[in-house]
Amino acid sequence: MAYNYGVVSEDLATVNSKKKHAELQRFLKLPKNQSFFLFGPRGSGKSTLINNTFNNSKTMLLNLLDPVLEERLIRNPRLLIEMINAAGKSINHVFIDEVQKIPKLLDLVHLLIETTSLKFILTGSSARKLKHGGANLLAGRAFVYNLHPFSFFELNNLSLKQVLEWGLLPKIFHLRSRDEKTRFLQSYAYTYLKEEIWAEQFIKNLDPFRYFLEVAAQMNGKVLNFSNVARETGVDDKTVKN
Repeated sequence: MAYNYGVVSEDLATVNSKKKHAELQRFLKLPKNQSFFLFGPRGSGKSTLINNTFNNSKTMLLNLLDPVLEERLIRNPRLLIEMINAAGKSINHVFIDEVQKIPKLLDLVHLLIETTSLKFILTGSSARKLKHGGANLLAGRAFVYNLHPFSFFELNNLSLKQVLEWGLLPKIFHLRSRDEKTRFLQSYAYTYLKEEIWAEQFIKNLDPFRYFLEVAAQMNGKVLNFSNVARETGVDDKTVKN
């Protein structure tokens, strides 16, 4: 049976041609001859770093943020093997973005690492779902790296005032006005709550957690008092500790 995959993958050279901004150099160096996980907060620059490191047409990109592709692979995880077999020797790396969305794919990745010479690049904004769900973390067959927002050493002409006010997420440095930056951070917080807190069933009631985030931000760098935080957010001490 022939599958019509549609637009489910593209080579990274094509992705790179779409980039509008030159990116600041990251210090993290990724291996080209080894499979690896790359975890980090949403928007920390994981995909950009991958695109810059693996800039060639021999890397297949499977972005699980594409709802069509996600649905197909959820229904039939072995479609991954069929897609890779269809590509044949034209690829040497397979980049699966947001892999935590379909943990079952990791069993197939394990099989492909054992039976082929392909190297896998596996990224995700949340390692919680993989670890708590007992997902196959490939038992040492893939290195694990973490990428955070920019550090002091990666930036030139660092403005401490700007960092304290807006943070170090890469996209902030491409926005000009205060309104753009404010809207971006509001959207970022909403996406974090929806995609990583509510969707993972980390908590069921988002409203107290919204208050908790505000209080936690104000207490950054201070001695943590669970009772004070509980009083400010309207929940009990145990909930705050959790």
